[in-house]
Amino acid sequence: MPSFETLLLRLLMVIVVGGLIGTEREYRSKSAGFRTMILICLGSFLFTTFSKFMSHTSPERIASNIVTGIGFLGAGVIFKSDNRVNGITTAATIWAVAALGMGIADGAYELVMVSTILVLAALLLLTRLEFVIDRINQLHTYKIVSPYNEELFKEYEDLFDECQLSYKRIKRTKSGDNIIGIWHVQGSEKNHNRFTKKILHHPEVREFEF
Repeated sequence: MPSFETLLLRLLMVIVVGGLIGTEREYRSKSAGFRTMILICLGSFLFTTFSKFMSHTSPERIASNIVTGIGFLGAGVIFKSDNRVNGITTAATIWAVAALGMGIADGAYELVMVSTILVLAALLLLTRLEFVIDRINQLHTYKIVSPYNEELFKEYEDLFDECQLSYKRIKRTKSGDNIIGIWHVQGSEKNHNRFTKKILHHPEVREFEF
């Protein structure tokens, strides 16, 4: 067993590493925030530390079970909202924080600190790049309800072309005297906004979901 001073140093490092990453998640109002990240880092640290001094089990088995357990925890923060899957970044962060806790327990301080900086860089610095990419290219699902007239679909698709949007019609349904069309549409945020303004003022559109 490491000395009491070494254990205190490692526990302090657990709080710093988990706290730094948790602060970023808390600032963005994510489901796994400050306290959660500290507890995940602490839990993986304790499991790894205890496994080294248990004579009836092997550290490798404990480590593999940590990875499995964290997988279940990460799955709990992933959810689907509208047409997007949310929480994947937080789930990946949980996975990384657990690995950092294991590294602290093994005394790999330099690797843990460098990895913590990389995790924070990915969460803080790459968010802006992700935002720029998202503005350049977005995938939306459009649902348009109109009076029954199949020629209207050609008119809507001409509008997609006019607004420089690529599209794929995925469903066409007749309901009473209405015809309903659903498209997957891809393009820049600016072009999506152009199409939305045009379609909202179209005299034949009864309902428009976007």
